[in-house]
Amino acid sequence: MLGSTHGTLTTDPRRARVVACGDHPAPTVHGTAPGTAHGPGAGETTLDLDVSGRPLHADVPDLDRFFRPESVAVVGASDAEGRPNTGITRQLIAWAERVGARIHPVHPARETVFGLPCVPSVAELPEQVDLAVLLVGDPLPVVEELAEAKVRFAVAFASGFAETGEEGAEAQARLTAAVERSGIRLLGPNTNLNAFEEFRDDLEGPAIALITQSGHQGRPVFTLQEIGVRLSHWAPTGNEADLETADFLSYFASRPEVGAIAAYVEGLKDGRSFLLAADHAARRGVPVVAVKVGRTETGARTAASHTGKLTGADTVVDAAMRQFGVIRVDGLDELQDTATLLARARRPQAEGVVVYSISGGTGAHFADLATEAGLHLPTLSQAKQDELHEWIPPYLGVANPVDNGGHPVGDWRGPKIIEAILDDPDVGVLICPITGPFPPMSDKLAQDLVAAAERTDKLVCVVWGSPVGTEAAYRETLLGSSRVATFRTFANCITAVRAYLDHHRFTADYRSPFTDAPRTPSPSYRKAQALMRPGQQLSEHAAKQLLRAYGIRVPREQLVTSAAAAVRAAGQVGYPVVMKASGARIAHKTELGLVKVGLTSASQVRDAYRELTDIARYEGIDLDGVLVCQMVERGVEMVVGVTQDELFGPTVTVGLGGVLVEVLNDAAVRVPPFGEDQARAMLSELRGRALLEGVRGGPPVDVDALVEVVLRVQRVALELGDELAELDINPLMVLPRGQGAVALDALAVCR
Repeated sequence: MLGSTHGTLTTDPRRARVVACGDHPAPTVHGTAPGTAHGPGAGETTLDLDVSGRPLHADVPDLDRFFRPESVAVVGASDAEGRPNTGITRQLIAWAERVGARIHPVHPARETVFGLPCVPSVAELPEQVDLAVLLVGDPLPVVEELAEAKVRFAVAFASGFAETGEEGAEAQARLTAAVERSGIRLLGPNTNLNAFEEFRDDLEGPAIALITQSGHQGRPVFTLQEIGVRLSHWAPTGNEADLETADFLSYFASRPEVGAIAAYVEGLKDGRSFLLAADHAARRGVPVVAVKVGRTETGARTAASHTGKLTGADTVVDAAMRQFGVIRVDGLDELQDTATLLARARRPQAEGVVVYSISGGTGAHFADLATEAGLHLPTLSQAKQDELHEWIPPYLGVANPVDNGGHPVGDWRGPKIIEAILDDPDVGVLICPITGPFPPMSDKLAQDLVAAAERTDKLVCVVWGSPVGTEAAYRETLLGSSRVATFRTFANCITAVRAYLDHHRFTADYRSPFTDAPRTPSPSYRKAQALMRPGQQLSEHAAKQLLRAYGIRVPREQLVTSAAAAVRAAGQVGYPVVMKASGARIAHKTELGLVKVGLTSASQVRDAYRELTDIARYEGIDLDGVLVCQMVERGVEMVVGVTQDELFGPTVTVGLGGVLVEVLNDAAVRVPPFGEDQARAMLSELRGRALLEGVRGGPPVDVDALVEVVLRVQRVALELGDELAELDINPLMVLPRGQGAVALDALAVCR
């Protein structure tokens, strides 16, 4: 669905307006023309599109009248015993009463339904309704009637669409087209009644808003209300013929009562709209926690480049979510716990985590797991340890974890210990793992933790490990407090706390990359377009010209068509030289013996020329010549490239390169646009990042130059993404610090 990320725009901003900005694009995406408006709807239409023609702002729908309509039509309403529509109609009537909506049953053969006046068709509704619920097998004809009646929203429960195969997909396409023509916003098809559940209105505090593509998978989050966690909305998106996950994500992030958004996602309809929605949430500081199924997809694709083999579809989804601050978890239990913590907890005052336990073994076990997960467990100062030893025996460790040997029950020491830990300015989170109930000690400990949590803005977490879960200390004391974050497992507590700290760190420094994305093409784009050959692979020489057009350094080289010319070129390039066969159909020259390295004399150059052309003839490869190239001193070999993802469009990859690139499989990926911070974050994700810092006495390499190449390649992806199927720079030789980076080989495939 790559086309869906491009929209249906007829204006091509690359041809509409060109702003002169030097010979090469700047090595960041900060390319907005002077006076360009950043806000949605400001200025020309092209100002809200990036250089590739993609939108730069989330389209935030007004869904107030969907969730809180004043009037509702139930098309296909029934009160006949034993009919499926009867139970649904009954539930909708009860829901309408709760939200204060007038309800109008629609059925061609009934005068009343459950005592309510019934009209035979949509055309005879007594008023213009906000929401129509379609209890019919084929919603397509009804959609056209709703358009005539100017209905704003509709829900289609019917199944048998894209989820059933090709024929169903065609039926859904017809439904989608009808909805687009009508102007109605449609939820479904293949959805359910989750949006019309009974939400508790007696709970206070920030709420969780829920988005699910499978209704049953959202049930665990919905039942959090039974333990006092507030939920505000539930959007069961179904097949997403119209309204999609991104629409609800943007809307919920704009709601003042929403403290966190929890999502269960099976497939994204449109990659760009999802990222814009995530960006909208990040700008507003609203955490988004998501389960996205599909981690085991291989993501295999036909690709001539190394880069295309490095990233599968789920790798791109994972990177895109991380890039825009979406917290991805695996289990529904993690979704519940992490969303609850993020919705309720206040902004951290410090990142230090202290583990407080009644058992040295418990503290050590939890500390191991927390440290391994990346949480910071600072050693408490000697002064703080001395203070704690006023109430804790001196033979127990209090450096962190703090082992109390048994929480004091009969006096004031217990609260004093907790208060002293929370008073430490380096401590932002206190975690108390209680592996099993041990009354009265565990009961008093729970009470003291709740009392402390009520007095502090710092995060207090408890892990109640009892498999029973019926103890009063758990059900009444801990769950009765919205200020204590209570978990049942070590793993979920650690996952949630890490997400909490990561989220606030991310949003504190967040600057939307869409704000700075280039709106207009650079002069490099015009140069590059002249090199493009639709549907063909470029020769290495042409691919390097493409890189040179975007300011990416390549070796000195000449393309020659005779042995004599090769000798002259070698003299001009300077010995030693590298010689390579150059042709549009050559993907991996080394494997075919089409590369000769370290040639130091005219005779070696002549022999190499003859050998390369002989191999090409034998293999049936057409050459446009032989490249005579400068031999670059060794540094660290990297790979940087562009590949096409069917959901997100062009993506940029960086990783360890060279001939073992596919064996090492050490790469990081991002979806443009992104800034320098994300380019550097890509390098920090590599397992082999230590090579960039210098190993075994080797010098550190020019990381700044590598980052610049990544950003320039991103500019290529933004400007040529619709015309370039793949770009592969391998190896990119990153030289010692201050000496730059050189693209020794390049492969480009045009779409």
